[in-house]
Amino acid sequence: MTTPTSRRAVLAAAAGTAALTGCGSSDDKKSGGTSATPTHPATSPPVAFAPDTPQASSGSPRGDVLAKTSEIPLGGGKVFAAKKVVVTQPAAGTFKAFSAICTHQGCTVKDVANGTINCPCHGSKYQVADAKVVAGPAPRPLPAERITVENGSIRLA
Repeated sequence: MTTPTSRRAVLAAAAGTAALTGCGSSDDKKSGGTSATPTHPATSPPVAFAPDTPQASSGSPRGDVLAKTSEIPLGGGKVFAAKKVVVTQPAAGTFKAFSAICTHQGCTVKDVANGTINCPCHGSKYQVADAKVVAGPAPRPLPAERITVENGSIRLA
């Protein structure tokens, strides 16, 4: 014998499904699934890598040449959006790499100009030397990425 389901129970179940769907990322629509945990870069805790632990390089093979050192302007830098990394040259012969994903809401930074790495979404700016926030709303610096500089080439480590 089956018991009829009350209207209240049906509405409660529908509300729970809607709440779970609302927590999914934009990628969920592509994969057809939902996510029970937030996937937003600004809310995810930073991942620390030990110095001797290889770091993933955004889906590309490690060791890929990003650029020649001559392509990175002194006091400026270059954004490699496909690799999600920005490389800067704050002082002659000194190259730094940082995540190109803004710590505010996960936008990809657009460019490096006037000594700052610039996010187009809400105006956050980061110093080229250490990626510290110089203009918000970004809550924290861009995480450092590991690179190697050898024979005039800059590679993801």
